[in-house]
Amino acid sequence: MAGLAAVGVLVSGCSTGGTGSRDEGAARPDEVASTAPATPTPSASLGKDGALTTKRVDPIALIKNDPKIGERVKADLKPCTADVYPVDTSYGNLTNSTAPDVVVNVMTCGDAVGIGTYVYREENDKYTNVFMAEDAAVYGTIDRGDLMVTKQVYAKGDPVAYPSGEDVITYRWTGNKFTQHDWVHNDYSKAVGDGGIDGAEPAPSEPPSN
Repeated sequence: MAGLAAVGVLVSGCSTGGTGSRDEGAARPDEVASTAPATPTPSASLGKDGALTTKRVDPIALIKNDPKIGERVKADLKPCTADVYPVDTSYGNLTNSTAPDVVVNVMTCGDAVGIGTYVYREENDKYTNVFMAEDAAVYGTIDRGDLMVTKQVYAKGDPVAYPSGEDVITYRWTGNKFTQHDWVHNDYSKAVGDGGIDGAEPAPSEPPSN
């Protein structure tokens, strides 16, 4: 249920927020090796089958206990079926911490549209919210140490499954917060799928400011 999501922008610990899915931002080249000290990597261990494993967190508890998140989002976060919540969770190295950072994407049950992206960093044995983007059709992923936030752009009359385009914003950890590193806007063709809408114009999209 990952991949599609989007909703406006509200960022904490950073300048802007927001994007949705179809996240295929250009991958940045591998960095050239240098003599600088090695970057700390998230703690992980090998499982019995030899696969790399890491400590898991309860994403629902993170959201529910996060004072930065509004009560409306917490109240709307309910299971879709039984005890299955519309939440995707990713682990990786975003902030050069000694423990894996956690990216949590909250979506709607019906169409899996993202309504919030949150990044948590472990500090003093507890997880702290260091980034948040809350809006319709927003989705965050980890790409080679960068935070990629995708927000789908809808023109008037666009079906949920067929937005007119997307904004892909790359954030990079600098000092003690995320800063915007790159921004890309993509317009989708109306000639594919069932999303063709005659006369529909994509909603204007401006590069987010830092």
